[in-house]
Amino acid sequence: MSGHISDYHYDLPPELIATTPTARRDESRMLVLHRTSGQIEHRSFRDFPSYIGEGDIVALNDSRVIKARLLTDPPGIEIFLLENLGGTRWKCLVKHGRKLRPGTRVAIAGTTAEVADVLPGGERIMQFDEAPDLEKHGHMPLPPYFKREAEKLDDERYQTVYANTPGSVAAPTAGLHFTPEILSRIPHAFLTLHVGAGTFLPVKTENITDHEMHEEVYSISAATASALNSAKRIVAIGTTVTRVLESQPAGPIQPCEGRTRIFIHPPYEFQKTGALLTNFHLPESTLLMLVSALAGREIILNAYREAIKERYRFFSYGDCMLITDK
Repeated sequence: MSGHISDYHYDLPPELIATTPTARRDESRMLVLHRTSGQIEHRSFRDFPSYIGEGDIVALNDSRVIKARLLTDPPGIEIFLLENLGGTRWKCLVKHGRKLRPGTRVAIAGTTAEVADVLPGGERIMQFDEAPDLEKHGHMPLPPYFKREAEKLDDERYQTVYANTPGSVAAPTAGLHFTPEILSRIPHAFLTLHVGAGTFLPVKTENITDHEMHEEVYSISAATASALNSAKRIVAIGTTVTRVLESQPAGPIQPCEGRTRIFIHPPYEFQKTGALLTNFHLPESTLLMLVSALAGREIILNAYREAIKERYRFFSYGDCMLITDK
């Protein structure tokens, strides 16, 4: 077992970090990795439907990214919405707001919010007088490695074409490659996992098993459970879908709502996931560990070296990798 954080390091040339999307969603490149043999193919994402066999079901995360970054009026403090706790009460991160103690009120997003509590980790529970108008006042929560502010283009492109249920503060990026036309060509079903800000948190422990995983909310409908149970193979679109699938108990998948903090890393044995489409992940990240559990660490790192050699685009707006057993 590869249990040290350094086992998941690789060197990425900074120019390969994609900070803007391609002109068209489906023109991204797709590295196909056959996980049993380690064989690699260089394809286009438009070829994805040809890898979906009879009896396969493609599982997608239909969570919608909310414009979670809010600025106070007058400016000076940023409040980042993490999770709706019911009604107009939110769990938030605060930037430049050390003085925001319980009882403090701030004008923000066309309304006023009061600090109801400060949690041990520094997060604030904010009670808004009215629901904040995120479409009017909010900003898309782009990954920090973009090193730029959100633009109008990001409102559309940092969102999947099938996004439906608001709640994520980061996009389920493997789905960004899909167009309605490609979606119409494959058998598919939707589940929901709201991606939290913890997806960007680095692993700070030398031994990866000491890392505490963030928690995320998910749901599986009755229709989706039925479709997945009838599948010969489930093709997960992204690590978010994989985490939901692998959080389910043995036996048929049941309709449910829940929370998961599952941490998938070698030598994990997958129970529900047959194949995985995913983007290229940050060095030493929990997501890189997840794909290493599916295909093997050396096979994954070799595929990453090949992707770097072939100048693939990395991370959220980058190209993708299909890890398949066929």
